[in-house]
Amino acid sequence: MSNAKLHKILIVLLIVIAASAFLLAIYFLPPVHERLSWQVANLRAEVFYFFNPPDEVFFSPGQQVEMTPIISLTPTATEAPPTAALEPSPTPTNDVSPTPTYTASPTLAPTQLPVSHRLESVRHEYQEFNNCGPANLSMALSFWGWEGDQHVTAAWLKPNLKDRNVMPYEMVDYVRTQTHLNAVLRWGGDLEMLKRFIAAGFPVLIERGFEEEVPQKTWMGHYNVLTAYDDAKDTFLVQDSFVGSNYTNSYDRIQRHWRAFNYVYVIIYPPDQEAKVFEILGRHADETDNLQHAANKAREEINELSGRELFFAWYNYGTNLVNLGDYYGAAQAYDQAFEVYATLGSKPWRITWYNTGPYSAYYFTGRYQDVIDLADMTLSFSFEPAIEETWVWRGRARLALEDVDGAIEDFREALVWHPGWLVAENELRSLSHEP
Repeated sequence: MSNAKLHKILIVLLIVIAASAFLLAIYFLPPVHERLSWQVANLRAEVFYFFNPPDEVFFSPGQQVEMTPIISLTPTATEAPPTAALEPSPTPTNDVSPTPTYTASPTLAPTQLPVSHRLESVRHEYQEFNNCGPANLSMALSFWGWEGDQHVTAAWLKPNLKDRNVMPYEMVDYVRTQTHLNAVLRWGGDLEMLKRFIAAGFPVLIERGFEEEVPQKTWMGHYNVLTAYDDAKDTFLVQDSFVGSNYTNSYDRIQRHWRAFNYVYVIIYPPDQEAKVFEILGRHADETDNLQHAANKAREEINELSGRELFFAWYNYGTNLVNLGDYYGAAQAYDQAFEVYATLGSKPWRITWYNTGPYSAYYFTGRYQDVIDLADMTLSFSFEPAIEETWVWRGRARLALEDVDGAIEDFREALVWHPGWLVAENELRSLSHEP
């Protein structure tokens, strides 16, 4: 090769390298990165799921028979399992809602609701990539004059922005510890309860399934802030961080997609309005009563539904039993849920990203290998395994099976995806390892 030709090749290579470096620098400029990171991540995900189709994989629990000899060790509803709670606050409690300062009367006749009501003053935010939870919490807080945005909430809720999910209890903890406001979390809600809070001046934050607005994607979890209802049109007005502001959603669609998350709802309020909030809750002011109601609701739906909705009903039933401390019953319910799941064509395979109840149920009934198998499947469904709860539960199960080194690795991996997370740090400290 002549020196002239070699010289030309080197010049071309230098130009390519310089252009690549320039484009890379442009990509990481904040305004450009915010716009393009979605597309890059989505492209990576599509390639990953093309070669690893999650609809073809399902979890088959194999340790049901092992529950019988250890059932006497299962905590009761009044006992707090020493490692069950995943709350990140320094002083976690089992009760995620404040104790009422008065005795609510469930026998009072309900107040007649107006046929429609609309709340203003919620500042809409479009979520940045993978930032649904922080964006929706920011919107809900804005109604009460809070001036931050999703960057502020995300810094506390998910220090690693790749973290796949923010749990409802984490939002409650944020409100209580980082703002001047308070919050209550309940399950088994219904459309009437949503309307009552809106009519009384409280936006409602819910978690629900999400797919029809983005038909090219499979089922996923999503938060919404509800700010209005209209009985004449059978619709709610939703502040949706993905779709847009004042997004109309039918009662039927909200009801159906809300089921996937056990009809969970969060009410944020100033402390001086706590009595009003608990008056609206009525019997649900008592958390145990609320959980029993949610369990009964799920049980009724089991007898009424089929297909994917039946899977959600069984899953919800298990979740409510976990929250009530009935791990044996919960494990049986989840077994039924996964049996239905295996028959589904379109599988809601992200469900264990958002709801970790099966880990608790299987762990506290001694089914440690089932915990590990379910965790392995869950982690395999993400092209970046940024699911800290799953790493912690797998670590706990490994530790129970005397795989100490494996447990330590998992607890440390949890901290990669959620730096500073007290739960994983405490697990390491219990093994005499500093985070």
